Amino acid sequence: MSRIHPAENKSEGEARNGSSRRPDQCPTKFTVWKRSSMSFQGTDGFTVFDEHGRLVFRVDNYSRKGCCSAGGGLVLMDGAGNALMSLRPQILSMQCQWNAYRGEDECKEGQNLKLFSMRRVSSFLDRRRKDVAEVFVGGSKKPAFTVEGSFRSRNCVIRRSGSEEFVAKITRKRASPTVLLGTDVFNLVVQDGGNSDLVMAFVVIMDRICSKSLAVPVLCS
Repeated sequence: MSRIHPAENKSEGEARNGSSRRPDQCPTKFTVWKRSSMSFQGTDGFTVFDEHGRLVFRVDNYSRKGCCSAGGGLVLMDGAGNALMSLRPQILSMQCQWNAYRGEDECKEGQNLKLFSMRRVSSFLDRRRKDVAEVFVGGSKKPAFTVEGSFRSRNCVIRRSGSEEFVAKITRKRASPTVLLGTDVFNLVVQDGGNSDLVMAFVVIMDRICSKSLAVPVLCS
């Protein structure tokens, strides 16, 4: 199999035109593999490498349940297996909302406040909308981030609400100029100043709320 983590060479645009970024403005590049680091059959999750091929994030899940299943909670871990966030679906949510908590077991009532909530946008009610998900930080009723584009096609961006600049971008990955990998392996680029832990949590939740099992085809497609 071709090496799936990013090469350390310059991008095509930089090779042609030269990089215009200062060293402190370089984005962080990841390769996301839609596969659990657990090797036995039936596991489901994510394995994420940085541009040097080092394992930086993991999500290990033993069975894939429905995108809004009450039992479908996930834990985002660092490369060593330390829990970073617990991601839990909101029970009886009409918009397939997920909530994020710090650590692994701090999402029980009274133990910790939510870090953020993320929900699917019912874009079939307003076809002019390009965003497919919204993120609400803390107890705010206004979204702090929006996800725009097609996550299932691995072609979307995460923006701060009200801004044209993106915080992170997801694209298909190429093994070579002529070989495009499947959607189970894709690029994640987090811009300078972005929180990579937070962005990766968004990616994990987007995988759930944009599941192919959804009955509404206009969402995330």
